[in-house]
Amino acid sequence: MTYLYLFWSFLKIGMFGFGGGYAMLSLIQHEVVDKYGWLTPKQFTDLVAVSQMTPGPIGINSATYVGYSVTGNVWGAALATFAVCLPSFAMILAISYFFVRLKRNKFFYGMLAGMRPLSVGLMAAAALVLANGENFIDWKSVAIFAGCFVLLWKFRLHPISALCLAGLAGIVLY
Repeated sequence: MTYLYLFWSFLKIGMFGFGGGYAMLSLIQHEVVDKYGWLTPKQFTDLVAVSQMTPGPIGINSATYVGYSVTGNVWGAALATFAVCLPSFAMILAISYFFVRLKRNKFFYGMLAGMRPLSVGLMAAAALVLANGENFIDWKSVAIFAGCFVLLWKFRLHPISALCLAGLAGIVLY
């Protein structure tokens, strides 16, 4: 039964995780910590750290980690990873088939435009999930974020340059 719940949880996460792995973190946290209690909040924070350090997308790494942690074997890891990838694969396959025909359709364009703010909201929710009592956000972090936001949005600085400047600011401030 655990395998079924694991598959269904990560299938839902894969279906509604618009915006990439970081946007999925709030959904993963809801399913894994809040709903089923498979991990504690501390273990979830560790999950995010391990998923960031390992090569590959954070959403897929998280699914693999949770699948293994819950079942204690590689089959659970493979099942969770497959479940989180399946909706994206199916959607991309369908979209690529119909995209040429639909790209001038106003409803299709409106749907894609509506997903942009959704992905920003999901990423903001992931940031709030990670800002629990153990990961306090201080004024230095807020200043680095605000500086990067202004450089990227107002001055159109290249994201890699902004990343390097944020790293240098972190070295100086911390």
